[in-house]
Amino acid sequence: MIEKALHTLNLPPDAVRWLLDLWHVIQVWDDVADGDPIKREDLDRAIFLTVAPFNPFYEDNKRTLFPVLANMVLKWKASDTIEREGLKSHLHKAYMLRAGYYDVVLQVLAIVKGEDVAMAEAHKVALLYGETFEEYAKEFQDA
Repeated sequence: MIEKALHTLNLPPDAVRWLLDLWHVIQVWDDVADGDPIKREDLDRAIFLTVAPFNPFYEDNKRTLFPVLANMVLKWKASDTIEREGLKSHLHKAYMLRAGYYDVVLQVLAIVKGEDVAMAEAHKVALLYGETFEEYAKEFQDA
């Protein structure tokens, strides 16, 4: 699903590949943090991508991407803490914080297509977020 969504932005293949690899890694790490089951091949791939993250797009743009990646991790941690502490009245904030990946997508769009296109298409990146707040909140009602 995320792959199809990213292709709607018409990014170069190396940029899409890097974004998909990043998606894979953060999904595995989130599963580890939550104690969810992980297929061994998914874990192996995440380990490889973490320790050997070669991708031409990333290599060319890592100085610009690194601060956005660090911010994404900090936002995930804030969201995770809100969730784990059971702060249900703040779930709407946690939901927004969990969308840090799309900050990275937006930065990639700006790198590839420039500021003007990124400004014009920023809403398209926001619309890629596939989980609704209602779906997210239901996870906590069922827990």
